[in-house]
Amino acid sequence: MERQAGKCVIVAAGDLSVAEIPLSGSDMLIAVDGGYKYCEELGLKPDLVLGDFDSVSGGQMEQIDRLSTESPGRVLRLKPEKDDTDTLAAIRLALGRGYREFLLYGATGGSRLEHTVANIQCLLFIRHHGGVGYLLDRAGMCFVLEDEERCFPASSAGYLSLFSLGREARGVNIRGMKYELDNAVITNDFPIGVSNEFIGAEAVVSVRQGQLLGIITNGTGLS
Repeated sequence: MERQAGKCVIVAAGDLSVAEIPLSGSDMLIAVDGGYKYCEELGLKPDLVLGDFDSVSGGQMEQIDRLSTESPGRVLRLKPEKDDTDTLAAIRLALGRGYREFLLYGATGGSRLEHTVANIQCLLFIRHHGGVGYLLDRAGMCFVLEDEERCFPASSAGYLSLFSLGREARGVNIRGMKYELDNAVITNDFPIGVSNEFIGAEAVVSVRQGQLLGIITNGTGLS
């Protein structure tokens, strides 16, 4: 499958705290289940609406049904009894169409913490399938690293926290931040990586072996 130049932007049904979602002409926009409401509120027209629609109101379901009739192929109804979450189903579909960069909105918060955790795992699924993904909200973003290095521009701001997703992450290095690390081991039972700070310099984070969850708050690390 040829790799797509644009991004896959997914709007899920969690908390959406952003005032706008920037899109380019080559991006694919997927509304996942109750995320359709957010797209309506922001005046966005999804390329695809997908889900079992258990978090969609009656009025919104009528709109989705009309869209399905008027634009066949733009609505994909999933069975409630399935292994994939709706968000993971959307990711699988977009990966199959050649997308490798994913921006997930409305994928944190809400009344069900398990969906936030599931979406963090989806970031690792994307990583294992040759892509990169971010959970984004007004406060910042989440991302994962696995056996790799990530550079952050000098314009990055806010706090960066790093947590081991497995038993331990080895060979962790942090450069260009308030607190630096050299060939450290971060374990999943000691939150030593919480609340580092960008200092207006280019920063580099690397992990030689293992998986790290990165959370940026009160700022951004996207160039």
